[in-house]
Amino acid sequence: MSDYGDSDYEEMSMGGDEGGYSDDEGFAYSDQEEGVASPVAKSSKKTFIVLDSEELRERLKAAVVQVVDLLCISDAEATRALRFYKWDLTKLQEDWFTDPDAVRQKVGLLDEQPSTRRKEETCKICFESYPVADMASARCKHYYCKDCWSGYVQTAIDSGPSCLDLRCPDPECKAAVPRTVIMAVADAAHKKRYEEFAVRSFVDDQRQLSWCPAPDCQHAVVSLSDRLGVAQDIFCRCGNAFCFNCKEEAHRPVDCETVRKWMIKNSAESENLNWILANTKPCPKCTRPIEKNQGCMHMTCSQCRHEFCWLCQGPWAEHGERTGGFYNCNRFKKAVEKGEVDEQEQKRQHARQSLERYMHYWQRWAENDSSRKKALQQVDKFRGEQQEVLSERTATPTSQLKFIVDAWMQVVHCRRILKWTYATAYYTFEETSGATKEYRERMAQHQEFFEFNQGQAEHYLEKLHHKVEKDLSRFLKAKPQPGAEGDGAGGSGEAGPSGSGDAGPSGSRDQQAAWNTFREQLIGLTDVTRIHFEKLVNEFEKGLDEALKEYDAPMEDEDPGASAAAEAAAAAEAAAAAAAAAKGKAAAAPSRRVTRSSKRRQSSQDDPETTALEEETGFWQCRHCTYANDLGDKVCSVCEQPRDATGGR
Repeated sequence: MSDYGDSDYEEMSMGGDEGGYSDDEGFAYSDQEEGVASPVAKSSKKTFIVLDSEELRERLKAAVVQVVDLLCISDAEATRALRFYKWDLTKLQEDWFTDPDAVRQKVGLLDEQPSTRRKEETCKICFESYPVADMASARCKHYYCKDCWSGYVQTAIDSGPSCLDLRCPDPECKAAVPRTVIMAVADAAHKKRYEEFAVRSFVDDQRQLSWCPAPDCQHAVVSLSDRLGVAQDIFCRCGNAFCFNCKEEAHRPVDCETVRKWMIKNSAESENLNWILANTKPCPKCTRPIEKNQGCMHMTCSQCRHEFCWLCQGPWAEHGERTGGFYNCNRFKKAVEKGEVDEQEQKRQHARQSLERYMHYWQRWAENDSSRKKALQQVDKFRGEQQEVLSERTATPTSQLKFIVDAWMQVVHCRRILKWTYATAYYTFEETSGATKEYRERMAQHQEFFEFNQGQAEHYLEKLHHKVEKDLSRFLKAKPQPGAEGDGAGGSGEAGPSGSGDAGPSGSRDQQAAWNTFREQLIGLTDVTRIHFEKLVNEFEKGLDEALKEYDAPMEDEDPGASAAAEAAAAAEAAAAAAAAAKGKAAAAPSRRVTRSSKRRQSSQDDPETTALEEETGFWQCRHCTYANDLGDKVCSVCEQPRDATGGR
């Protein structure tokens, strides 16, 4: 009898399509996944599949059937062989066709031994005699009573997943215990646990499969990436976002090692020691650490009562008006000027600088993490409380309010990306002692380029967050129009965003126009924010050196229009210089070469799509420095270039 007969698999129902993905889209999500997937990943190809328990069982069955057809063995033998080879069909196939007997010996698939002809046999554990019909054995025909089998099997199951490779109780026998024996002697609880181990082994033993680490989540993920071992963001149906490689929170574009170091640093005692070193000094007499909590430099140790100067740590009896008074110390100043500060003070100053740098990045990391969590709460609040209200007050079907959820989820995802960029910047741009001048200059260029792109992405994110949080609240606070329903009917007499409650036809039209404008701007701003974060992520993942080369690489003129574009750019720069001079400000430095970025700016000046996008998002992008300015601004706030000269209308 087989370990997995056909009847066993008949109970395992099909799970539908693979994780809710469609074949014609890169990322198409099922109803359960809607709103929890990465907004940035929507334009990417499919990189993972989410599976539930039934879909896992179906995949397990398909793998067993494939081996059965290929090696012409029973499904019981195929299942045990696949488990032994960690579900690596290629390795199993190679070894089987090289030496099938050796594979059978390793896996425990021994040849069937002849059954006993006696009516009774002695159990080799309890040494009691039983009828053969009341005993069980593996292929080796070592008979044991069912009570001994039950104790042996259930103890093995209690010990963990190793029960899947259970062998005969005889210490010298390597025969595998059939699943039929296990199912016959185990109680219901142990049977259930054995089946769970069988399914879990299918995931745990395969490198391209992983469980979702969220509590109580039973979904597994199949990675379709050909770069296993590197960070890969996964978005489970349960709403959890995690890294396939390290199982930490999703952290693209940061590598797993940086995340590990950052999390250790955030929780390690080393930061407490750094704070102590940076903010305390040891008593010169008893060496107890002392924190200065008042302005006077006169310190008295609370333990040994020794009085000393906080700055130079000399005895206080030697201090007075001649040394600068109670709030200063000339001795310490002179020592600093002469470079005679002791090694301990130098360490203290270095620790203080290191702590301040760490706090700079940690505070921004923590604030974006907090904003991300609040945005997730807002998503739940909108779905549970505000969606119906908004539908009623704007006369918009709830099915057409998905752009609000998309905007919130874009905020959530971008907050996650942004917070991890601060962690990676902390390690990437850390000062290195003994570095050459060329290296320092290159790192300074990298940091400037990275922070510029980071700032641009953050600027758009803040605009999106403000619009979906603050601007949306005006429509939620508006008074509902009499007779307005959330069924898609164009409302009549709706209140305006200010809640004035103008019920006339004019007020209804104004409200509808305001809502339509808000919707167009929010959708456009969501797309723009996604694009900027895609750019930030891609540039960091490809490497800042490569990104800088692509962004600022000199280009040869490929067509007659290039020279005309260069002349137009030069004229625009001259006009900008004249405008800046008239205001008494320094003109922006002129561009001395044609680059990929400048050609993109020149070619997009009269692009109607760009014009439409500006109207939707509510701001225009400077073609000279790419800063996002309000539509009402006529001059770029960063480089002082006029809007017309930078390609604006």
